[in-house]
Amino acid sequence: MTDTEIPIDEPLAARLALAVEAHGEAAVATHAVGLLASRNEGEEMLLYVGGRHAQGVLNGAPPLYWPEVWGARALLHVWDESAASEILRGLHNQAWRVREMCLKVCAVRELGDDETLVPCLTDENPRVRAAAARALAVTGTAVSAEAIKRLLRDPDKDVKRTAEQALKALADRT
Repeated sequence: MTDTEIPIDEPLAARLALAVEAHGEAAVATHAVGLLASRNEGEEMLLYVGGRHAQGVLNGAPPLYWPEVWGARALLHVWDESAASEILRGLHNQAWRVREMCLKVCAVRELGDDETLVPCLTDENPRVRAAAARALAVTGTAVSAEAIKRLLRDPDKDVKRTAEQALKALADRT
């Protein structure tokens, strides 16, 4: 499939289904990990994961952190176990959007433990704190429940609400 044949205006899941059909899930996951690790290994994959927005990057717009975000987001849809270490490494990325997306992947793929995820509860960005609480609701223990409880006093109301939901989900799971 050429760059012009990639349906850049279709939803991500549809674009990734086409990428998997053309290249296989393991290859698409490997390319997604490469993007997350700041390795852009080809325009085609960038268009699959970033759609129309990636076209701007390919036309010279500064990429900032978007390819890394797109790489992590693709791993919500395609997966290979070899991606786990890069997702966990992404929790320390300087861009909050990358950290948030990696935490979303942690929740979906059940990655991380108290040691790796609890520190994210004190992130400077409220969306990252909320994503950490959601991930810990899936993988956490009683230790993380105590840490999540501190978010009930967070200055951001959405973080407080997410903390309440995470504590309930964690209690239901354990």
